[in-house]
Amino acid sequence: MALEHAILVSLLEKPGSGYELARRFERSIGYFWTATHQQIYRVLKRMENDGWVEAREVPQQRRPDKREYSVADLGRAALSSWLHDPIEPESVRHDLAVKIRGAAFDDPAALIREVERHRQTHRDRLAHYLAGEERDFTGPDAGATTPDTPLDAERELQHVVLRGGIAYERMMIGWLDDVLATLARFGPDH
Repeated sequence: MALEHAILVSLLEKPGSGYELARRFERSIGYFWTATHQQIYRVLKRMENDGWVEAREVPQQRRPDKREYSVADLGRAALSSWLHDPIEPESVRHDLAVKIRGAAFDDPAALIREVERHRQTHRDRLAHYLAGEERDFTGPDAGATTPDTPLDAERELQHVVLRGGIAYERMMIGWLDDVLATLARFGPDH
């Protein structure tokens, strides 16, 4: 996936300035596709030059005017084309897994702290995802749906991606628990 496609999706969900787009990447899209503020601004400029996005000046009080971007017809066509193209399943590149295998040639128990740090990161991310799910999809203020409610593709597809993130984090925590139990067997008494 190119950054352009992630930007198009975000702007179709809600037009916004480069700053607002960068914030969205930090809060949600960034968990699945990362980009720096500089990359986002650089790609937005290229997309505007290519006719994929349009920008309009929005006056603000007590702050400089901002440029708000929205998706142009060429951008919608580019996204549609990309959505219909097949993609290859992702290959896993996992530095920690290589370290764990390499620990067989050093002190396996020395990796415990590093694995615990990774586990905590995944626990924190899982907690963040679950809080977002509660806030946006399942909690009392999330706008519950009934069997009579028409399907909202944007909402449903955002939720299914979030559920994928939740499942991934749970899987990683379970695997890291297994790694920790295995490494513990190589403690000082080994």
